[in-house]
Amino acid sequence: MSLLSVKELSYIYSQGTPFEHTAVDKVSFEVERGDFIGIIGHTGSGKSTLVQMLNGLLKPSSGTITLDGVNIWDKPKEIRKIRFKVGLVFQYPEYQLFEETVEKDIAFGPTNMSLSESEIAERVNSAAQFVGLEKDLLEKSPFDLSGGEKRRAAIAGVVAMDPDILILDEPCAGLDPLGRDVLLTQIYRYHKERGNTVLLVSHSMEDVASVCDKVMVMNKSHLEMFDTAERVFSQGDKLSSMGLRIPQITSIMDSLIAAGIPLPKGTLTVENAVRDITEYLKKEGRL
Repeated sequence: MSLLSVKELSYIYSQGTPFEHTAVDKVSFEVERGDFIGIIGHTGSGKSTLVQMLNGLLKPSSGTITLDGVNIWDKPKEIRKIRFKVGLVFQYPEYQLFEETVEKDIAFGPTNMSLSESEIAERVNSAAQFVGLEKDLLEKSPFDLSGGEKRRAAIAGVVAMDPDILILDEPCAGLDPLGRDVLLTQIYRYHKERGNTVLLVSHSMEDVASVCDKVMVMNKSHLEMFDTAERVFSQGDKLSSMGLRIPQITSIMDSLIAAGIPLPKGTLTVENAVRDITEYLKKEGRL
């Protein structure tokens, strides 16, 4: 049984008014435990609306969301419990920080789960370590942190709830290249070490290609593609028709292949490209 099953899911804003707009239209897919899925799509394609429904923040206009075999809206009064199992980190999550100290901010979610003080403390420390926050920062005001530290503190607050599914909506938005790389590495390590399911919404094809096993492509409120990263990014023409592009390194490797150089298709990272080109040059006796 899939961890998460979505069937014919739709969401209509301002339904029944002249401003009615369908943001998500009859979307269906399955998510397995341990998946690391990238969600891409042009602005306005429905990505953020979709993940807010998965977390129970928005109630679908129609369709069902089943988590561990249970419809999350079977008991509307208990929808809050779903948010402990499906954690959502919003774009620019640092704007959600509000407590006196970083420690209290990270502890907010676990405290609302009615855990013991010792369990809360353990989760706070573990989450802080996962996102790379030094222990001395926990006693500081979150408003005294740097931009990258605030981002990590906000993510730690969701990680501390140990959700079955962690959803990150553009977690690297606004970060410099170093901050982005550090955060992506920490998210990838979190996924590998805990084995939790991760859904990453991003406009960066490079970010998605570097960490995600599968890719979901939203286009004009519909789910257009859902497959392995290699298969999705091998369809450059189709992605281009939706205003998207393949990772730059994939484009470069495809150009080399088109020029007659026998390299493997579907290269998604610079590291793999270096490996493949090095192997080719060795076979040719050029190295």
